[in-house]
This record gives sequence, C-alpha cells and structure tokens, in this order.
Amino acid sequence: MKERTGNRDKAISLSSFRAQLKAIHRWGLQAPADLSRIHHPALVANGGSDRMVPSENTLDLAARLPQGRLVPLYPDAGHGGIFQHHAEFVSQAIEFLES
Repeated sequence: MKERTGNRDKAISLSSFRAQLKAIHRWGLQAPADLSRIHHPALVANGGSDRMVPSENTLDLAARLPQGRLVPLYPDAGHGGIFQHHAEFVSQAIEFLES
C-alpha cells in the first residue's frame, strides 16, 4: 500500500476548512450533550494534530463517557490517525474488544 512515513496529512482545501470551521462553530454554540447516559464501553482515538476535529475534543469526549477509553493521540497524524497508525490501532482495538 506504499505507506507514508512523513507528510502524512494532505492539506485540506481552504473552502473545506472554512465549511468545517462554520460547522464546528455552530456545534460549539450548542449545550454539550449529556454523555453520562452512555454506559457502553467506548474506544476513543484520534490523531494528535487533527485540524478537522480538534484533538482537544477527543480528550473531552473520552473524559465525558463513563466507560470511555482513550487511545493515546497518534503523533504526526490528523483526522485519519487510525489509518496512518493502523498497526497500533488494530492491536489496541482488539485488546479493547477482548476486554
């Protein structure tokens, strides 16, 4: 598959970035969802430099889910971190599913 080791994220277009920022802004004005009612275990993963969904939101999600389990943020990875670090993610996902 010709895995990349550097420059893993292709830059998003300016129009896509603006549309995403607009959507995030609208979403950010809403009251936070009550995630305390979700009692199923949840594996939460993201890249450490996600420009589409800020990595801080991933940390918040994992903290607000009663049984949220955070995979350490993948370095040098963005929105597709689980694909860029697929070997690590698959082993972490299998471990999560088996627990």
